[in-house]
Amino acid sequence: MRLAALRSEKSGEIDRLLSDTAGWLLRTGRAPVGIVREFNGRAASHACDMDLRVLPAGPRIAITQQLGVGSRGCRLDPEAIEHAVVEVEKRLYGPADIFLLNKFGQHEAEGHGFRDTIARALDRGLPVLMGIGRFNIEAFDAFAGGMAEYLSPKPEAIRAWCREAMEAAAA
Repeated sequence: MRLAALRSEKSGEIDRLLSDTAGWLLRTGRAPVGIVREFNGRAASHACDMDLRVLPAGPRIAITQQLGVGSRGCRLDPEAIEHAVVEVEKRLYGPADIFLLNKFGQHEAEGHGFRDTIARALDRGLPVLMGIGRFNIEAFDAFAGGMAEYLSPKPEAIRAWCREAMEAAAA
C-alpha cells in the first residue's frame, strides 16, 4: 500500500499541484480516479467558493453554499460533498491506476467525506495521493497510522512518487 500526502503553507498550492498532476497522468495515458479542484476561470463570489472535478472526466461539482454577504459560517455543502463521494465511488472499481484527493479536510477528520473511499482505494491496491488541510494533520496522521509519506510540494517529486507507486502497484 502506498499513501502519500502533500502539505503547504501557500494558499491554493496543493490544489494546483494535484490538478496539474491529474492532467499529467491523463496526458501520459494513466487512469486517475478521485477528485481535484477545478480551476475553470469562473469568477467566484467568495474566496472560499470551490468546484471539484471527478476524475477522470467529470462531472464538475460545486461544494460550497451561497450563505450571503455577511455570513461567517462554513460554506461547505455537506450534500454536495456526499454527491462527490458517490460519483468517485462509481469510478473506483473501473479502470484505475491511482487515487487522487484534493484534501483530507474536516469532514474526513471527523470520519466522513472521502475517508471510507480512501480506505477502499488502498484495499484495491491503488496508490493514494492527497492534500492535507493544515488544521487536520493530526487527524490524518492518526488515520494513516504511520503509513503515509509526506512529499515535497514540487511537481518533479510528485511525479516521481506517482511513477514509482503505480509501477509497484502493477507488479
